[in-house]
Amino acid sequence: MNPEHETHDTIDSAELKTCCANAYQSDLARVLLGDSFHPGGVKLTEHLGRLLGLSPQQRILDIASGQGMSAITLAQRFGCQVLGIDYGEEAVQKAMQAAEAAGVAHLVSFQQGDAERLPVPECTFDAVICECAFCTFPDKPTAAAEFMRVLKSGGRVGLSDLTRTGRVPDDLQGLLAWIACIADAQPVEEYTRYLTNAGLSIDLVETHDSALVEMVQQIQGKLLGVELLARIKKIELPPAIDFEQAKALAKSASTAIRARQFGYVVITAGKPA
Repeated sequence: MNPEHETHDTIDSAELKTCCANAYQSDLARVLLGDSFHPGGVKLTEHLGRLLGLSPQQRILDIASGQGMSAITLAQRFGCQVLGIDYGEEAVQKAMQAAEAAGVAHLVSFQQGDAERLPVPECTFDAVICECAFCTFPDKPTAAAEFMRVLKSGGRVGLSDLTRTGRVPDDLQGLLAWIACIADAQPVEEYTRYLTNAGLSIDLVETHDSALVEMVQQIQGKLLGVELLARIKKIELPPAIDFEQAKALAKSASTAIRARQFGYVVITAGKPA
């Protein structure tokens, strides 16, 4: 059974995108995940930038840019111009504030948009990055086609995401697991297939499973503290989050990761010149 189909039986694509956006622009996400909402943090973002050969004067599109840390990091490290697109309006506002605070607002901008219908012209970016978000897109073939559309000839894609081997366990399916990037994690071969079917040529596939292990351990360590903050009203939880479910999900995810059912991968691909 395909978990993507299973989830779509109970929630439509628009509602799924809204739930994910609300979760990732919440206070809870920042406390649990820190400034970078993906395994490996800014170090892996910088590594991805080096793999793509980013440099000043280049235009980069950061898809599902969240609260802006990756876009800001790329501008600071490589001097490139970055546009971040995110589905969440509040996330976009927070990202703009973060860029101002970091002193890179002249290089970095953000706007609201859908990864499956990017609000940008075709052939306008030297590189596209998408970190730990592609697996949450309901229509992955269309999102991959959008990567291809907005790239200049010879442009590059940098993708990092959660991977799985075999079937997703029953206790790691459903809306909360989808928001956590688990329910529709794909085998590596599926990610590369989406990209190649869109017309891109795969350059590199790297595994970074240790980054995922470290992130899940950090989340488990923070959950009890966050629950206390919620009880004393110091933090507001998004409506889709239930703490007992969240703790059970984190435990199940940790077990599955140790069993090598889940991992983390970096993929780069290019558009023909």
